[in-house]
Amino acid sequence: MRLDVTHTWDGHPIARDERVRVDLRRVDGALELRVDAPWHGDPPPASAPGPTPRLWEHEVVELFLAGPADRYLEVELGPHGHHLVLWLDGVRRPTREAIPIDYVVARAGDRWTGRALLGPQVPLPDTPWRANAYAIHGVGDRRRWLAHAPVQGPQPDFHRLDRFVPIRFAE
Repeated sequence: MRLDVTHTWDGHPIARDERVRVDLRRVDGALELRVDAPWHGDPPPASAPGPTPRLWEHEVVELFLAGPADRYLEVELGPHGHHLVLWLDGVRRPTREAIPIDYVVARAGDRWTGRALLGPQVPLPDTPWRANAYAIHGVGDRRRWLAHAPVQGPQPDFHRLDRFVPIRFAE
């Protein structure tokens, strides 16, 4: 399953060199998440790579994965090895934070790739799944919020579960 981030958060197309690819694959009872994104060179978080609170304040690619109820997983991956995984029971109501994952990242030139394995320690929502993918980068007035499925509204709000799209894996 592939989600391409090709719009601003409010629906305007973005240039090809700003687009992000997010691939999902089931692997031995786990969910593998792969990211291929442009590297914008934003400053990294002050902490060491690993689980990082408030990672959305930095350059990041995010996947939100929801089931039929308002229980969902938020996965944030950064180009410097930082990540944040939250389990939410209701919109913006995290019940588990900084869930550990296996995450590796590589940068080459003006791009970065990441691979996260959401294994048995990561709760997954019930199926059928709906999802949206996002990318955030830039500092100050150059900050950009990008989306697979635009969320509309007066400001970026990635917790708009009504904007998530159904996802299905190839058999």
